[in-house]
Amino acid sequence: MKKSTCLLISLTLMLQMVVGCESSSAAKQGSGQTGQPVKQQERIYQYSAFSFDVKPETFEVFVEKDGVKERASEPMAPRKVTNLHKGEKEMTWSYPDEKLDVSIKKEEDHLQITLTSTGAESFSWPIVKGPSYMLPIGEGKWIPADDKQWQSFYKDESLTFAESFSMRFFAVNKSKYALMYVADNLFNDTVDFKVDPALSFAFTHEFPSVNPDKTYGFRLYVTDNDPVSIAGVYKNYVKQNGELLTLAEKAKANPDVEKLYGAPHFYVWNKSFLSEADVKWNALKNKLNESFIEWMAHILTNNGADGNESIQQFREIKKQDYVAAYQKKAILGGFNYALRSPGFYNPKLFTNIDAKSQELIAKGMDTLNESQLYDLNKRLLKSVLQEVVPPVEKWGNADSTDLLKDMKAAGIDHAWLGLPDWTAAYMKPEFIQQANDTGYLIASYDSYHSIHKDENPDWNTAIFADKSLYENATIAKKNGEKKGGFLQQGRLLNPTLSLPSVKQRMDEIMSNDVAFNSWFIDVDAAGDFNDDYTPEHPTTQAQDMKAKLARMDYIRDEKKLVIGSETGNDFASTNIAYAHGIETPVIKWADPDMRKNKTSPYYVGGYWSPAGDIPERYAKQVPIKEEYRHVYIDPAYSLPLYKLVYNDSVITSHHWEWSSLKIKDEVGTRMLKELLYNVPPLYHLDRKMWDTNQDLILNYLKAWSPFHKKAVQREMTDFQMLTPDRLVQKTSYGDDMHVIANFSQQDFTYEGQVVKARSALIINGNDIQNFLAPAQ
Repeated sequence: MKKSTCLLISLTLMLQMVVGCESSSAAKQGSGQTGQPVKQQERIYQYSAFSFDVKPETFEVFVEKDGVKERASEPMAPRKVTNLHKGEKEMTWSYPDEKLDVSIKKEEDHLQITLTSTGAESFSWPIVKGPSYMLPIGEGKWIPADDKQWQSFYKDESLTFAESFSMRFFAVNKSKYALMYVADNLFNDTVDFKVDPALSFAFTHEFPSVNPDKTYGFRLYVTDNDPVSIAGVYKNYVKQNGELLTLAEKAKANPDVEKLYGAPHFYVWNKSFLSEADVKWNALKNKLNESFIEWMAHILTNNGADGNESIQQFREIKKQDYVAAYQKKAILGGFNYALRSPGFYNPKLFTNIDAKSQELIAKGMDTLNESQLYDLNKRLLKSVLQEVVPPVEKWGNADSTDLLKDMKAAGIDHAWLGLPDWTAAYMKPEFIQQANDTGYLIASYDSYHSIHKDENPDWNTAIFADKSLYENATIAKKNGEKKGGFLQQGRLLNPTLSLPSVKQRMDEIMSNDVAFNSWFIDVDAAGDFNDDYTPEHPTTQAQDMKAKLARMDYIRDEKKLVIGSETGNDFASTNIAYAHGIETPVIKWADPDMRKNKTSPYYVGGYWSPAGDIPERYAKQVPIKEEYRHVYIDPAYSLPLYKLVYNDSVITSHHWEWSSLKIKDEVGTRMLKELLYNVPPLYHLDRKMWDTNQDLILNYLKAWSPFHKKAVQREMTDFQMLTPDRLVQKTSYGDDMHVIANFSQQDFTYEGQVVKARSALIINGNDIQNFLAPAQ
């Protein structure tokens, strides 16, 4: 066949009206204040009246609608074509040199494009180019192809599709309409960006040897080039596949899901047995005799530099009539480490113990669960420190039970609380029970991602009771090398072999008399899928995903917990109720100024705080580089694509490294966006952080919580840019709930009402409220 051959298939059908998420222009249906979905008018999202051309030699696909012809895929280098067959609605051909078969079929409202390997190891198609793109990267992005900062950010960048795209599609805006690809195969895909001179990208699929499925492909839709239409097409697709489960439906299985409505999210840092306020510091040195200090030195030997620092300060304060702030931190860190030690009890040292301690010791040290061990160790330390510390029942109250009382008294009726790990619950089980009794959700962070050979109690999610897992259940690359775990420490655990350990861990945690009603599972909803080439347990990415969903379902269904996970990409949308990371993902892992250079103003801080307070990684406020602000924060480039599909299905917030107060000079912008997108704020709390920020938080929640409580039970029905600079935006939830957010520095008038610069107009039925963003 000559390279000039052009095959035209003209398939013009009548326009089909497709019911999707409803238009906000519908008439009111009298929803009142119930928060129930409001019935809206039908809206057209995808079109059937289009024709298409194909050039098989270069795999160009053209679409024509209303006399406007656009290229859906850019030309590749010409190649040999065989087995070409053309029918009325379908054509097929082969690329013998690439060992690939292609099929394109016109369905009622889309093109079905299927590529099948007959020996190809990988293939790149389509190559997509246009004036701008609408991509579900995180919540959603509008990316102009000629924008220099987007070009700089994505030049020669390769993104893993399943991980970087929250939903399985991408769309390119053309002159009169948009072309939207919905991927059939989520696995082994990358999106590879190029600047030539405008920004474009190619979709590449690998056909791994461990995977018998040798196909990938797309549905190609023609739709309007606006985000509501794009999201509407995809939402119809999800519904057709039976993959949409609302929060109301999830609440039928577990009514505690409703506690997420109107609930801000807080990570509570009370991973300390003693708080600074618990200790009478000037009297402490009188209780630190030499035998006790020597015993502490013995216990702290394995705590490295932190342990050495603690011992040094135990000795230093004996010579002083004061205790400095840094010394208090070191001493509290030493106590925290020792109190977690199973070898803390020394019958020669602890001779004046209470009846409860005697009872626990009599049970046998090896029989105590973690909560009982901590209770004993606290009592042992109390027997030495005596009146220098309060009764053990009151240890840590300032950052835990007292903090809960203050939050409830301040009017926070619903909240999601997360602990950095479950040991904090063993330190103070009554805090978990009180959170439950207060009406809050209380969860622990958990992870089954990495496994370490050398156990570290401060990374307890990487410790598993089954010691054979490290050698027998970890993931290998094609070359046989084991894949490294998070931060390249340890190895990646194969999720298909993890469920017995998940059950063992959850049984153990829940048997420690802690009343968790929620759970957060790291990574499982983040799209981090792996092929495992280990000969004894070869595993595909599809099997990896299925196993991750199964272990989340086990925790949700068997332990009756409201579960969430990192990111929350939509393959997990029916499994989880909430997610952290879609709204603000981890910002630029590879930037040394943010991750390694401690003298940089952009350094985000370290993970570890020996005294149990909030680590710098979560507490330290830092500015953001302008390029990253442009990409991650600037509202002009943000789109609520995920919310337009899943607002009433999955509650999404920020990654815990990028909480609502983390970015200096952007707190107000992020508040406005949380209001606009119906996103819970996420904070890190201890007593110090609460005292510093409670007025800021409470003032915001007065506006945010009532709206979210009602809007989260509805679909997001509309989104509009109201000004050419895209800095005044409107979202709708039914016909009587709207937010108009003005991110600009000028006032804006909306239907006769002034929306001041840097403010939001919140319309909640008959209740109209203005929120002015703080100048931070």
